Amino acid sequence: MTLHVYNTLSRSKELFKTLEPGVVRMYVCGPTVYSDAHIGHAMSVIVFDIIRRYLEHSGYQVIHAMNFTDVDDKIINKARETGEPAAELAARYIDKFLEQLDALNVQRPTAMPRVSETIDEIIAMVQELIDKAFAYEAQGNVFFRVRADDDYGKLSRRKLDDAGRGEREHFAEDLKEDPADFALWKAQKSPDEPAWENPWGVGRPGWHIECSAMVRKHLGPTIDIHGGGNDLIFPHHENEIAQSESCNGAPLATYWLHNGMVQLSGEKMSKSLGNMVTIEQFLAEHDADVFRLLVLGSHYRKPLVYDDAVVVQAEKGVQRLLGALRPAAGQQEIGAAVDALMAARQTAQTRFAAAMDDDFNTAAALGHIYDLVKAINTARDAGVGAQALGRAQEMLKSLTGVLGLRLQPKQTANSDAEPFIALLIELRSELRQARQWALADAVRDGLAQLGVVLEDTREGTLWSWQR
Repeated sequence: MTLHVYNTLSRSKELFKTLEPGVVRMYVCGPTVYSDAHIGHAMSVIVFDIIRRYLEHSGYQVIHAMNFTDVDDKIINKARETGEPAAELAARYIDKFLEQLDALNVQRPTAMPRVSETIDEIIAMVQELIDKAFAYEAQGNVFFRVRADDDYGKLSRRKLDDAGRGEREHFAEDLKEDPADFALWKAQKSPDEPAWENPWGVGRPGWHIECSAMVRKHLGPTIDIHGGGNDLIFPHHENEIAQSESCNGAPLATYWLHNGMVQLSGEKMSKSLGNMVTIEQFLAEHDADVFRLLVLGSHYRKPLVYDDAVVVQAEKGVQRLLGALRPAAGQQEIGAAVDALMAARQTAQTRFAAAMDDDFNTAAALGHIYDLVKAINTARDAGVGAQALGRAQEMLKSLTGVLGLRLQPKQTANSDAEPFIALLIELRSELRQARQWALADAVRDGLAQLGVVLEDTREGTLWSWQR
């Protein structure tokens, strides 16, 4: 099967074809850095990390850019509250976010531009838009003339006159030709605002123009994939298209990919709503594989419902995958059990690729991985030896590696106890087979008192340290 992706622009799945053979240019909107990043940010970066990993697995070279918005009203306001210079505050949160990307096993993008480092390119782009009559200056501010763009609204499918005023930009309304126009450049209003000299006075960029300038600088006028959360479709991505295509005279992106939002108690999680779980908070209690498995278990375009139950389920899923990597206990390298395992190995590889080629359907791909897990455990119980079992386990590690899972047993102060735990689990299994339920329960309860939680599954008994 050939890769097909869902394009928000066309509202349909399309055959994936790059502008340059073998090369994918992908831009993903990054965070505005004024406070701790939350798991909604983590979801977006993991989604596009998985997409990048699969494209690279499929033989593409991926040039991936993700920006940092380090000049913004929210940063300025936070700096005023804390007394910290805005530039230092933004830089501190960028450094922290990069450390968290590493902890989440997210590959760092090829380019990570910042607004503060792209000022010259932004000014040049704004001037081009003025020269082409798509923008106008008013008292040191510059606004994009939305009604000059004939196909404005093509991404969000909104008619300009129907767009809700609550979703428009309320900035210097009295200076605009039309309430729908948006700021490309803002004149400095206070001495403590970051500002740069420009042809229209002293000021700073608007939000939308930064991404247009960064895309053009680092990837070119037209790219293959533009990504981000679906909350950015309007107005941010709509305005990016208007700016870039009016300036460059070419499509901004061939494919627009948008991930769903993380939801807590049925509400979108956001800093403004105050219903956040930060990346730092999550990683303090759980392994990074657990969150990645949460993301993998749902299609990237759908909302990700987050609660204690789904986290527990993901914890168990990680243990299932780790359990399949246990060494062989038997010696068989030929026979029906080996043949069945090798067939399952090939089936998992084929079906995994088919699922990922269908708009990166990680939930289906993960299901095929779990089928392989079951086959591996069945083969181990049937006495299959290390060589054959190892081939299947290598396939398991390869497929999970494409998805960015590390599958490393958690290192704890009690790691020396793990062989004894395994021995007690084996003893309990033998007691259960002998129908000595009271003794088997005593082993389970004794382990629980030591902080070891057992879970009996179709693939065998899994264990984890109680949190």
